[in-house]
Amino acid sequence: MGKRKHKEISSFLGFLSISLCGVGIFVLIPFSDVVGRSFMTVMSGKWVGFKNYKTVINNEAFRLAVANTVKFVGVAIPLLIVIGLSAALVLSKLQNVQVIKSLYLFPMAMPTATVVIVWRMFFYKQDFTSLVVSYLWKNTGYIIVLWLAGLWSIPGELTEAARVDGANGLQCFLFVKLPCLKGSLGTIVIISFLNAMKIYREAYLVAGAYPGQDIYLLQHVFNNWYVNLEFDKMAAATVLVAGVLFFIILPFLSWQKTEKV
Repeated sequence: MGKRKHKEISSFLGFLSISLCGVGIFVLIPFSDVVGRSFMTVMSGKWVGFKNYKTVINNEAFRLAVANTVKFVGVAIPLLIVIGLSAALVLSKLQNVQVIKSLYLFPMAMPTATVVIVWRMFFYKQDFTSLVVSYLWKNTGYIIVLWLAGLWSIPGELTEAARVDGANGLQCFLFVKLPCLKGSLGTIVIISFLNAMKIYREAYLVAGAYPGQDIYLLQHVFNNWYVNLEFDKMAAATVLVAGVLFFIILPFLSWQKTEKV
């Protein structure tokens, strides 16, 4: 028994080591280099301490991009979660929902350039609203599938027991189904948040590197600094954004772990 367990542990560590090596080579080492460069000048590599961070924080374009990105995330993600859950609740009652499930994912399969052409036809003015609608259209189907997976994993006996006790449909949802969907909610929030950070492609293709002030996002700043070879600013801003993203996503990961336990 001891040899078998030792073999299982060795196999697990061997399998895990491949993934850890990939993460270390392609993520941790490059990011460590970025952290180091954030404290140096571009050309000479001279140590300047937190000067780059102060420059980035005081940069008006960066502050505008941060405000717009926070606004976009604060509006788009709650709408996506509510719309996706509402649609999933309706679709979960259909008999042949599996047949049309593939249609939900169709927008995600479309190339970004094609999506931009379609939205140019529908929206004469490319502004914050059109950007939010584009994000919702492209991601709602995928979120519906995730919500459906969570709803179908809830044992039917729980709902039936609640109805026997006199609970109506709303009470069954609030006190039976919704608590069981906390794990799904954490996953959906993280995925939605990461997808929201990729909306730059749509904004860039419809309005270029310098769009209107209401859709000037963080990725526009990074792109413009890259073109101007301002890598010290890029490095400092990358560390700041990575730190914020880490502290935003970490509570949801901890929440998911607690739910599983």
